[in-house]
Amino acid sequence: MATTQLKSDAIMDLMKQHLSTDAGKELTEKIGLVYQINVAPKKLGFEEVTYIVDLKKGQVTKGKYEGGKVDATFSFKDDDFVKVATGKMNPQIAFIRGAMKIKGSLSAAQKFTPDIFPKPSKL
Repeated sequence: MATTQLKSDAIMDLMKQHLSTDAGKELTEKIGLVYQINVAPKKLGFEEVTYIVDLKKGQVTKGKYEGGKVDATFSFKDDDFVKVATGKMNPQIAFIRGAMKIKGSLSAAQKFTPDIFPKPSKL
């Protein structure tokens, strides 16, 4: 089984670098939540790749979260995640259209805004 190269991988790599900067450290202090992001190549729920964006420790990892329970889980198709991460699609619009599924705390989910991603000039 070949592993699909997701466009989201590149964004997550940039996110790792972003969190190590001063701006990233500010985010960690301000938000302090842990998000699980499931990204599917084509169809939600199939062949999903799981990323953990830990805004308590300022880390991005691939795979299941080892530190207990995440605050909110998001599911996207790869293309839709890229649109939200680059600011081309508003997260609320993505949710309303069914392009993004949310599980967990809604108040935590509302803090998941395009601001947590590096600016598009860095993408």
